[in-house]
Amino acid sequence: MPTYKRLTLMLRDPERLRALLLDEKRPVQLVVAGKSHPADDGGKGLIQQIVRFADDHDVRHRIVFLPDYDMSMARFLYWGCDVWLNNPLRPLEACGTSGMKSALNGGLNLSIRDGWWDEMFDGENGWAIPTADGVDDVRRDDLEAGALYELLERSVLPRFYDRDDRDVPTDGSRWCVIPSRTSGPKFSRPAWSVTTRSTTTHPLRKRRE
Repeated sequence: MPTYKRLTLMLRDPERLRALLLDEKRPVQLVVAGKSHPADDGGKGLIQQIVRFADDHDVRHRIVFLPDYDMSMARFLYWGCDVWLNNPLRPLEACGTSGMKSALNGGLNLSIRDGWWDEMFDGENGWAIPTADGVDDVRRDDLEAGALYELLERSVLPRFYDRDDRDVPTDGSRWCVIPSRTSGPKFSRPAWSVTTRSTTTHPLRKRRE
């Protein structure tokens, strides 16, 4: 988990996060997964902070950390996730393919507008966390964490917990299809032949030596 991913941004105000997790009417359930390169002490330190917070007796039923994140684990997270959170330090996100895969599986993204999300966010397929470019790192983290809390409190949770008489989210079925319909086609284009001056490459045709 590289440090630019800011795994602990949600911990900038621990009591505010705790209140979100323990809300009696609209509780948040967090599943955090990741791993760091053996030489990345900063990344390992962020994971340790998350683990310590998640181990608290009061919140351990609402937040869990899954170690040794890999592709075999990721596919289960994509299938079962309602909202995919990603809060990198803009503009350091190269792409953010995990968010793409979540969208293809009907997940809504809650992310900093960086990488793929800067191009694909359309106002309906998820939420964009406002960025505070141009200020020092400490102040920036405070501001962007505050924006994350605001989005959760005022937009994400009310939408999820707005339910009908059958206890089904009012717009639940619509949410599931919006990401795959709007985002999926934009980054899942079919392969096309590319012509250059010297040769024509057919991506789907096996090249003959």
